[in-house]
Amino acid sequence: MATASQTTPIDVPVEALEKTWRFDVFAQWPWLKRLVRMRSFQFLVILPNLFMFYLFLIAGLFGTPVGNRNIIIVFVWILWWFVLITVLVPLGSRSWCTVCPLPFFGDWLQRRAVVKVRPGKSPGTANSFFGLHKRWPKALSNIWLQNFGFLFLATFSALLVTRPIVSAVVFGVMFLVATGLALVYRLRTFCNYVCPISGFLSLYAMTSTVELRSVDKDVCLTCKTKSCIRGSEKGWACPWNVYMGKLDRNNYCGLCFECVKSCPNDNISLFLRPFSNSDLILRGYDEVWKACIMLVLALTYSVMLLGPWGRFKDWANVSEAHDWGGFGMFAAGQALLALVIFPGLYYLSIRLAKWYARADAVPTKELFLKYAYALVPMGLLAWIAFSVPLVMVNGSYIISVISDPLGWGMNLFGTAEFPWTPFWPDRVPLIQVPILLAGFYFAQRGLQRIARQLFPDPLQLRRSLVPPTVLLLGVTLVFLKLFIG
Repeated sequence: MATASQTTPIDVPVEALEKTWRFDVFAQWPWLKRLVRMRSFQFLVILPNLFMFYLFLIAGLFGTPVGNRNIIIVFVWILWWFVLITVLVPLGSRSWCTVCPLPFFGDWLQRRAVVKVRPGKSPGTANSFFGLHKRWPKALSNIWLQNFGFLFLATFSALLVTRPIVSAVVFGVMFLVATGLALVYRLRTFCNYVCPISGFLSLYAMTSTVELRSVDKDVCLTCKTKSCIRGSEKGWACPWNVYMGKLDRNNYCGLCFECVKSCPNDNISLFLRPFSNSDLILRGYDEVWKACIMLVLALTYSVMLLGPWGRFKDWANVSEAHDWGGFGMFAAGQALLALVIFPGLYYLSIRLAKWYARADAVPTKELFLKYAYALVPMGLLAWIAFSVPLVMVNGSYIISVISDPLGWGMNLFGTAEFPWTPFWPDRVPLIQVPILLAGFYFAQRGLQRIARQLFPDPLQLRRSLVPPTVLLLGVTLVFLKLFIG
């Protein structure tokens, strides 16, 4: 016998989810809108990062090989990572993309300009671009390359976060690839489909408390120029190839604000919104696997860097232990866990949810994609909990390295000899536990919001939530065991 949910459309559009409150930032603070509409805005905010990027490369190539005395290690893997994952992503969406220096020279070569706009007619745009301007292959128009790229870098993270030369080489290669792709392919192909950092930013930006959106969708429907995506004499074509009239998620908006400059109807604004309560739909297997990969990596990093098991640390840090057999087992185990085992456990929970709820008419794929949102806040909060001890225990290195960024014996600000001083290390678990519990709460809340659209029958709804909730609870307990013993 068919249930109520079996006659309900399963492919729930984002608009069908309950609306949440939004605060129009540009309407309340028009000076901020005037700021981002300045043609020089993005250049001015990227410029300091270009200088820092150059300093990091010099430090990595010519500075001390001692990681905790070199600015590229201390600033990137302690300070930048902590600020990125705990502040910029949850509070600012993809604001790092606004100031990221990696695509700068690619943009410059494409546009042949740093500040001004060049009107014209390159394919699909109302601007004149330099380069071959080819389309990126459709088969690769997803985040699978970013998934595998991030997993690959994570496998060699022990080298990346301790050896300045390795970090410098990786960043240098990313910079060259971004610039090279800009000469061949349209717009920011590197950022959209290749950059491993962009991949996890796109996922966790879904939880953010800010969004850039059109004020009135109907205005977009009647707009004939589509300048937000095509560009105009006032702004460049969207580097991310996003049409604001259909934008309903943060995933692929890099907050460059070109659309704010080019929109002829003044119909785009920056909004504040509740945390992890608006973008609830994952639209492909690539995004689901990204959520699985990031959650597993938060787990393996916690085991490797925070756990008491020295053997795992030796396996991961092959440059010190020279145990290639152990490293092979670590790499294979991590990949297997991230790509097969955990996604398999999640799939099993979905099959059990469908069986227990007796929802035969609900396509397994739809349930698999939609319930996967729960892994997003769970993963983000797990990464935040993991990052807290990094800065509390090792944050004092920031003070010393400011005075001697290359480890050459300088003492620019008189703090070069500041001793390693952990900050309240005994209180770290007291901070991690509520963060993890918050991750479980937001994951569960997201599940319930999605389930209400899929299962009008309250009994089916509750039953469908049991298996994925058990999985999330198990993940939370594993992290709690790692963090507090």
